[in-house]
Amino acid sequence: MTRKTAAPRLPTRLPTGAKARAPQVLAALETLYPDARTELEYRTPFELLVATVLSAQATDVSVNAATPALFARYPDAHALSAATPEDIEPYIRRIGLYRGKARNLAALARLLVERHGGEVPNDFAAVVALPGAGRKTANVVLSNAYGYPAIAVDTHVGRLARRLGLSTQTHPDKVEADLERLFPRVRWVFLHHALILHGRRVCFARRPACAACALLPFCPQVGVEVPGGVAPA
Repeated sequence: MTRKTAAPRLPTRLPTGAKARAPQVLAALETLYPDARTELEYRTPFELLVATVLSAQATDVSVNAATPALFARYPDAHALSAATPEDIEPYIRRIGLYRGKARNLAALARLLVERHGGEVPNDFAAVVALPGAGRKTANVVLSNAYGYPAIAVDTHVGRLARRLGLSTQTHPDKVEADLERLFPRVRWVFLHHALILHGRRVCFARRPACAACALLPFCPQVGVEVPGGVAPA
């Protein structure tokens, strides 16, 4: 696979204690979610790419509800490339921002056919260049479909990275860089799936279930309301 091509990212300053805390976080997540994987349902790299594009600002549940009928009608890039956005819209209408996503999927499929013979490229820059894709999408697709080590930073991963005192950054690319420095490369894919699951099941955006959290003994609870105020950033 062609390696990632992106502007060099200058190292940021990691939070105090982050390097010591990272192994504890990883060990706890491995116990909680030993089989962590994406909750998007797919059979091929093409289906994963489409599902990931649809999942932006939408739940995996809503995407999984829509994609069976979509993939039955458009099973590959060649079939989807012949569709107009108006053809695609009825299949994804219940997903947020569906009109823009329909346009992106139609354009994405045409580019896959024109540039890559209808196949999803095993190439970071090529995936990022597709309409509706980006760094997170490329990380999700390449890690799950082709086994490339990557950390896809969505809202859950970013939130937990800050709460756990692993990063102070708000931009996903910078959070990604911090996590890459803290965790073994061979566990990057597992890490981002496990953090997503923990964010969905325990460490909620509002009112996280800290009392029931196995990570509480070493979590600084950054930004979380605690007795007497809010845990410091």
